[in-house]
Amino acid sequence: MSQRIPIRMLILPKFEPEGLDGALAGEARPYYDAYCRGGESYSIPGCASPLYVKDGVALIITGMGKINAAITLTALLLDPRFDFSGAYFLSTGCAGSAAGSTVMGDVVLVTATADYDLGHHADCREMEDPERPTWFADNYSGDAVCCRMDPELTERVWHLVKDLQPRTTEKTRAAMRAAFGGAPWALRDPQVLRGTVLTGDNYWKGRYGHENAALIAKTYGCPDPYAVSEMEDHALARVLSRFGLLARLIVIRGSVNMDVFMGGLTPEALWAPEHSRSITSSESAEAADLFPVAMQNIFGVGRVIVDAALAGRL
Repeated sequence: MSQRIPIRMLILPKFEPEGLDGALAGEARPYYDAYCRGGESYSIPGCASPLYVKDGVALIITGMGKINAAITLTALLLDPRFDFSGAYFLSTGCAGSAAGSTVMGDVVLVTATADYDLGHHADCREMEDPERPTWFADNYSGDAVCCRMDPELTERVWHLVKDLQPRTTEKTRAAMRAAFGGAPWALRDPQVLRGTVLTGDNYWKGRYGHENAALIAKTYGCPDPYAVSEMEDHALARVLSRFGLLARLIVIRGSVNMDVFMGGLTPEALWAPEHSRSITSSESAEAADLFPVAMQNIFGVGRVIVDAALAGRL
């Protein structure tokens, strides 16, 4: 067998709405253009996307949700053509902000991932107290519920990115102002923050979900409070943990929407088929016109991390 291909950095975006040559750049396109365009492409058994490799940097689009993410990364790590023993793993993508602490446009350096779906979820209409959180912990999930990022690596990354300044749009500012009544936390400029990410296959939104997410992060003893929600990172962390590679994982998530309903919207008004509009649209009721800017925010932070890894500064 020929020598395995060494990978120094594996970039793990989740989706690309118009493909890698489309007009609208999503989670993968900025990294692909900067690091992998013009390189080699490999078909990976079990993966829906090729692996793109150039000069030690690899990128694969995992697909959305925990199942796609876990299958993709597992298949890749088991492929005998590649050597990931010295690689860093950068999970990158969009997310929803925790109302009250993070705003649309923030980029979060994740210090822990937690599983939103494990445990017991109830419907508030069946609760004795319909105002309390509707999530209850169980005693059967063991260490599957939470993964903590390596604190030394996280600290090194934090000092590289903490002073970067993500951007927003005037339309997004106006939407935040209208939705949250001028609350000071909602009016600040986007920042790079640290926090816990909650991973769930259920694309949830609303006050009860927010309270559940905050309670889950607190119950599991995460080092930082719940900051953003998404659909893949805990699965990726669990896979890397099984392979003994969790200490090499870096997760960044950029906010494109909020975890509660804004502007008087109801679930029916937002998600019913006759009203549903992609979050990538400039007319999205959730993201305003932020999506393209948010993708550049995430890449701006991610590029600093990738360049530092390639230069041996991580």
